[in-house]
Amino acid sequence: MKLHSYWRSSAAYRVRIALHLKQLGFETIPVHLLRDGGQQHHIDFQQRNPSELVPVFEDDDVMLNQSLAIIEYLDETYPAPALLPKASLARAHVRAMALDIACDIHPLNNLRVLQYLTGPLALTEQQKLAWIQHWLAVGFTALEQRLALSAGQYCYGDSVSLADICLVPQVYNALRFNVSLQPYPNISRIYQHCQQLAAFVLAAPEQQPDAER
Repeated sequence: MKLHSYWRSSAAYRVRIALHLKQLGFETIPVHLLRDGGQQHHIDFQQRNPSELVPVFEDDDVMLNQSLAIIEYLDETYPAPALLPKASLARAHVRAMALDIACDIHPLNNLRVLQYLTGPLALTEQQKLAWIQHWLAVGFTALEQRLALSAGQYCYGDSVSLADICLVPQVYNALRFNVSLQPYPNISRIYQHCQQLAAFVLAAPEQQPDAER
C-alpha cells in the first residue's frame, strides 16, 4: 500500500488515521504542496490524480483519490474495526457529520482556496486569516449542535467512526489558525479523547516522514 500524502493535508491525515486504526502497513510518498511550484501540479502526479490534490491511495492495481472514498474502500475491504455503525440510520448520521466537515468546512480553508485569496484576489494575510477563522467558526458552531445530540466519548456514541476521523484534522487546522475551542466543548472533548488513541497519534502531521519542523 502507498499513500501519496502531504504532512499537513487534512484529507491525507484522515486516510492515515484510518490506515492506522486498521493496523495496515503503508508507504508514504511525500507530495510537497508548496515546493517546486507545488509538486501536485507535476505531470507524474497529475497522471495519478487530474484534480492535482492529495491524497492518492495505491494498492496493487487499485488507485483511488478522495479521502472519504478511500476510507470507505478500506472499511469494506478490511472490516475490523468498523468505521461506520451497522444500523443504516446511524451510518447515515455518521456520514452526514463527516460530510459536514469534509465538504462544508474543510474546502473553505484548503490550500488552493487560500492561495487564490492572496493571489488573484490580493487579500492580505490578515484578511486571509479572518476568512479562515470566520468559516471555521460557522462550521464548528453547527457541528457542536449536532454533537450535543449524538456524542458519547466520540462523535457518535462511544466508538470511533468516520466522523472522528474527519473531525481531528479539522481541529488541528483550527488550532493552527488560532481558533479557540472554548465555544465548542463537545468538539474539544472528543478531540482530546481521540488524541489518547495510538492511531491518531501515529497519523499526526508532526509524525510524518515529510514533516517540517
